[in-house]
Amino acid sequence: MSLIPVTILTGFLGSGKTTLLKRILTETHGQKIAVIENEFGEENIDNEILVNDTQENIIQMNNGCVCCSIREDLRETLQVLAEKKRKGELLFDRVVIETTGLADPGPVAQTFFMDEEIAEQYLLDSVLTLVDAKHADSQLNDRQEARRQIGFADQIFISKTDLVAESELKALMHRLTQMNPRAPQKAVHFGEVAIADVFDLRGFNLNAKLDIDPDFLKEDGHAGHDHSGHNHAEGEHCDHPSHAAEHGHHHAHDDDVKSFVFRSDKAFSPSRLEDFLGAIVNIYGPRMLRYKGVLNMEGTERKVIFQGVHQLMGSDLGPAWAAGEAKTSKMVFIGIDLPKDIFMQGLKQCLV
Repeated sequence: MSLIPVTILTGFLGSGKTTLLKRILTETHGQKIAVIENEFGEENIDNEILVNDTQENIIQMNNGCVCCSIREDLRETLQVLAEKKRKGELLFDRVVIETTGLADPGPVAQTFFMDEEIAEQYLLDSVLTLVDAKHADSQLNDRQEARRQIGFADQIFISKTDLVAESELKALMHRLTQMNPRAPQKAVHFGEVAIADVFDLRGFNLNAKLDIDPDFLKEDGHAGHDHSGHNHAEGEHCDHPSHAAEHGHHHAHDDDVKSFVFRSDKAFSPSRLEDFLGAIVNIYGPRMLRYKGVLNMEGTERKVIFQGVHQLMGSDLGPAWAAGEAKTSKMVFIGIDLPKDIFMQGLKQCLV
């Protein structure tokens, strides 16, 4: 039986998750979707489009979708759904998990790696994060959960863009890129998102290509701005909003969720790299939100693709390096206050 793909939908309170979810649930896309809702959602979907007073926590919808709320543990809910699907009691093609607006998506994502039974039945496709353009800055400043949701994202949807000036939107997008250069950003209007932008993104697929904003990787950023994940020199904060907007850059925010990229044209020694990654994951794992890389390893002509979430990481042989292709290793790390210099120095020492 093929694995059931899972999408995690996250985003801070009021960012439009429910609107997007309603659209997914009521649109005619020919897919049968099971939605798992965290019960303490700020707005329960059931109230609007489902029967209200049902005792059953799994509800069939008129377009064939299924909706259930987590009354117990996520793992148990997934087990129940998979079993009902096996027995033919419920028909669905995929699962969407809506996390509460205050949730850190990390533990939800980890369920799909740590639990063998779940891993044998489900495939984590991607984490989608919704961001409310109007309130994002204050939420990102004040709430670590909001910053973590950005760090985990494979795709970022920005809602309520019509409520902010273009310069504010640009500044927000730049800030999000500094936090997570892996995730493409799209403005969405009232949850109007093409299904193709929501499903089968293969964000957790080891062989999916490493998409990083190309400008982010430029060694020498434009106008003297360094995009390699450095923030400006200490004391160079400029909190004047109009000034930040006019540059389209954020000097004012020193977010604890940051990303940086390591690249090298030299090959890695497999044993040294394994030891080093094992050591840093041991120490910094809880603060490492997502990390991913395409590596040139000594002893193989194929690319090695690796990625991880917190303490869990895996690697896989990818395609062969193409003739004439530069064998450049690229790794992106997204985490909370990670010591960039220790990582960079350590990785350098793993090169042949």
